Order: sequence, then structure tokens, then C-alpha cells
Amino acid sequence: MAGTSCSILSFRSNFRTSWLVFDTHRGGNMSGKPFKRKHLAVRAEVNFVNAEEAKNLIAVEGYAVLDVRDKTQFERAHIKSCYHVPLFIENQDNDFGTIIKRQLHNNFSGLFYGLPFTKPNPEFVQSVKSQFSPQSKILLVCQEGLRSTAAANKLDQAGYGNIACMTSGLQSVKPG
Repeated sequence: MAGTSCSILSFRSNFRTSWLVFDTHRGGNMSGKPFKRKHLAVRAEVNFVNAEEAKNLIAVEGYAVLDVRDKTQFERAHIKSCYHVPLFIENQDNDFGTIIKRQLHNNFSGLFYGLPFTKPNPEFVQSVKSQFSPQSKILLVCQEGLRSTAAANKLDQAGYGNIACMTSGLQSVKPG
């Protein structure tokens, strides 16, 4: 077998951004058939920002704000002119397993804190696609930063490349 083959898989990450680059280089020939040199680079980037950096992304760089909290939290308070697509929706299923889980949820903390019993929104990515193109600049926000990170992962897998998340969520934003 004549020729060479080389694959490089690198992953770089810091607190601000993460990306994955995969390069494949092949050359030479095998069994009399020449190989072509190929280059494949996949780069996905999610920026993790604090509240002040988020304000800059909105004001200067034109990011749209997408609130991924559930409906009840969004109705209590939200950023003006933001979009709302919940990552989780209220679970109204009545199968036996869901009834048991709902009862446990209500007994432990759900009713005390006023939290609805939820499940992942199966239409989340499709709802975002109906409002934003994959080239759109989107700032994802939630209450504490956990759901927005999960939403960023889903959107990254769906091909969105300009995504930013607030690390500490809306609890760190001061009104005004």
C-alpha cells in the first residue's frame, strides 16, 4: 500500500469558548487508485458570558435574546423584546410512571416552590428554527444558566454556530 494517511482530532476548551476541529489528510495511491487530499474542519463555538458581556453582545453585536425558561417563569418576569421558546414544557401526561413522578415532585419541592412538573420540549429545536436561521446570533438566557447551556448544546447539534450563554443566568441581571 503506497501513500500516507493522517488524522488529527483536536479539542480546545476554556471557560469562554469551546470548539472541535477534525482534519483528515490522505494522499498517495492504493491498488493503483489515487487518493485525493481531503480537509474537513468542523467548528462549533459557544460563548459563555457574564451579564455585562451579554449587554454588550445585544447592544453592539446585535445578538437576539432567547429565553428558554418555562412559561410560568417567563410570565413572572422577562427581558423586553426577547423571544421565548421553553426548553421544558409542563408535563400533562397521565401514564402510570408520570403520575408517580409528578406525585414525588409535588411532595418534595414542586408545590412548595411553585414549580410545575415538566418534561423536555420535543419541539424546541423546530420552534427555534421557525424564528431564527442557523446563521443568527443568539444569546440564550434562563434563571441560573443551566437550561441555557443545555439549549446551546441542542442548537449546536442542529447547526447553529453563533450562540452565547449567560453563565449565571437572569438572577445576576440587575433591572434597568
